[in-house]
Amino acid sequence: MQEEIIENILKSANLSVTGSRKKILNLFLASNGALSHADIEQEADEKMDRITIYRTLQAFVQKGIIHIIPTTDNSIRYALCKDECSEGHHHDQHVHFVCNECHTTYCLEQINVPHVKLPSGFTQDQTEVIVNGLCANCHA
Repeated sequence: MQEEIIENILKSANLSVTGSRKKILNLFLASNGALSHADIEQEADEKMDRITIYRTLQAFVQKGIIHIIPTTDNSIRYALCKDECSEGHHHDQHVHFVCNECHTTYCLEQINVPHVKLPSGFTQDQTEVIVNGLCANCHA
């Protein structure tokens, strides 16, 4: 079943179904939160090099399969997009939560990013809200 879902996602994004893409997409589907390049590299087998992972992540971002989450330490994490995203058009306007204890990054889809009224002459491309604190698992 999972294999079929992965193949459908790749085919609907007009991407070739390769072993590397299937493995990386499976990691995202199995993850509770966002993943970094290092997380994926750690979980991937030796046959998948850093360049393959990087190119796969870039293709997934471009095709609207995953979105980028900036972090306070200027690293990048990635999370699965929802159905509203498509090639070149990300619509993941939700809050991201980073746990200070376990360092997991969560997409809080139920909380929308508030509208920011900008001064005249300014044009908004994207607004990101990152909340830091303790997640439910670490708070308990």
